Amino acid sequence: MASATETLLSILDLEPLEHNLFRGLSPQVGWQRVFGGQVIGQALVAAARTVEGRAAHSLHAYFMRPGDPAVPIIYQVERIRDGKSFTTRRVVATQHGQAIFSMSASFQIAEAGFEHQIPMPVVPPPEELPSEEEIKAMVMESAPEPVRRYWQRERALELRPVDLTHYVSREPLAPAQQVWIRVTGMLPDDPDIHRSVLAYASDMTLLDTSLFAHGRGVFDRDLQVASLDHALWFHRPFRFDDWLLYSEDSPSASGARGFSRGQLFTRDGILVASVAQEGLTRLRQ
Repeated sequence: MASATETLLSILDLEPLEHNLFRGLSPQVGWQRVFGGQVIGQALVAAARTVEGRAAHSLHAYFMRPGDPAVPIIYQVERIRDGKSFTTRRVVATQHGQAIFSMSASFQIAEAGFEHQIPMPVVPPPEELPSEEEIKAMVMESAPEPVRRYWQRERALELRPVDLTHYVSREPLAPAQQVWIRVTGMLPDDPDIHRSVLAYASDMTLLDTSLFAHGRGVFDRDLQVASLDHALWFHRPFRFDDWLLYSEDSPSASGARGFSRGQLFTRDGILVASVAQEGLTRLRQ
């Protein structure tokens, strides 16, 4: 039986159909729609398959329709530009004859230049925080049924939140959190795979952060929540089979939309990626 990490890698290993055309599948885990991070990761894989000798440094994506996990997703790559230093690709994902997602991605040759970064927040290392098994034991009994189902599934990604208050409290909290995150198994050495897995994981927990200020959660039945757009920048090399700190905040919520930002740091404080996302946070009538 394949491990959760092997299953994740198989999801990101797209089937080539034709020149610039790829097909991706979704895991059959009972979700009514495709996880947004899966589409981001698969689209980045599709774009990277059309580029040689250059690494992705940014992507900007829009979610247009919910994905259907029961049918394949077709990714069409458009080769916008191949310049001396930068390469640009556009990817459109379709199902049932309609676009569900679009993404622009930029790739760059390796270059030296100015270097600076913000410092990593001071937080406990992941080894000093409760493991997922310990978190399950603490929150399972009082958690809502959707939260219990979420924690009970075998997953390729392990999360260790620095603060567990929002799992057990309905009080309004500061719209910020820090979460250690990593793949549970080993990944191949290919940097493209590590970038694609990070892209997959970058959609996790961001939308939650925008709801903390209101004492709400993404599993609340009276909320309609979904990722609307997503931007990701890769700054420096990293491995995603070691812990990264995902430091997030939500500067604003308005118009039934929550805006969140995130930075990902290695355990020794190197900033490797930044994320920004706006998500739908609509109260159902």
